[in-house]
Amino acid sequence: MKPVTKMGAVVLVLFTIGAFISPVKSLNNGLALKPTMGWLHWERFMCNVDCDTDPNNCISENLYMQMADVMVTEGWKEAGYEYVCIDDCWPSHQRDAKGRLQADPKRFPRGIKKLADYVHSKGLKLGIYADLGTFTCGGFPGSMGYYDIDAQTFADWGVDLLKFDGCYMKWTLLGEGYTNMSIALNQTGRSILYSCEWPLYEWPHHQLVIGNFGLSHAQQESQMALWAIMASPLLMSNDLRDICPRSKQLLQNTRIIAISQDPLGRQGYRTAKVDSFEVWERHLSGGRLALAVMNKQEIGGPRGFPLTLATLPSWKICHPQCNVTQVLPSYKELGVQTLLSKLVVVVNPSGTALLTVTPI
Repeated sequence: MKPVTKMGAVVLVLFTIGAFISPVKSLNNGLALKPTMGWLHWERFMCNVDCDTDPNNCISENLYMQMADVMVTEGWKEAGYEYVCIDDCWPSHQRDAKGRLQADPKRFPRGIKKLADYVHSKGLKLGIYADLGTFTCGGFPGSMGYYDIDAQTFADWGVDLLKFDGCYMKWTLLGEGYTNMSIALNQTGRSILYSCEWPLYEWPHHQLVIGNFGLSHAQQESQMALWAIMASPLLMSNDLRDICPRSKQLLQNTRIIAISQDPLGRQGYRTAKVDSFEVWERHLSGGRLALAVMNKQEIGGPRGFPLTLATLPSWKICHPQCNVTQVLPSYKELGVQTLLSKLVVVVNPSGTALLTVTPI
């Protein structure tokens, strides 16, 4: 099977260990009770293993140590981002004499265990990447036939998250492969968050690349707003050492993160699609609601969208009235609205207005 194109960090659907075995156990193990937040290298650094000519950007222990440092000193950890995740292209091309994966000795001279210790010393957690097939998407050793060995190796190293990919594997065997690794991870006795890539191979997917090249700020706001509405993992994939201040402010926006991390844990859904607008809705704790109004039109100027609370599927929370706050594109208190109020939300092309609705 040929490798598929590698995609972004936050497309991952994260299952706790044992999700395929015991739903009760997966709910009680303390993992992924809220959408996971962290950083992962792929979208920005891909499979850059050339440390001779590009030492600052190659896949090496220095990259992850530097990201861990920045996450602490630049407010990322305080904002809730806690995982520093290694993606593909970290291993040696050969397993060791006991069949264990080993880090490339030139790029990771002290090994993954020492890197995990360093990340843990910063109060952060370390994620790693593997593939259930014969090879990873980048052509490094896969885990087929080594699920137990690899799971125990990751546990011994102190790894906290496993992103498990599905290249070089018949798609009809994906379910069995992911289940087997789930069992193997459980048997280690270590709490390792299982980031299952299985759905990536079943339907279209997107990337969260805020802070990278190629996106307008309005598009970055749309990504952030929709991932918060969808309760998706917020795994950034950018260069935190050199990030645009506006992108940093967006990614660290406490009001958006509060929607993402809402303890009710309900995923949002689309409720309307009209005139190149989409309206998305997410139920929050305390009877509140989050709304995202996205302007799908890519040309022209800002457009107004009439938002009448009585037309919302969950309008009953606003009986008799609600307090509405705009979170994006800028913070505004829109005041008390009744079911008959006619509120117009102005949205930039490719942008999204994110609002919270609180019953009074």
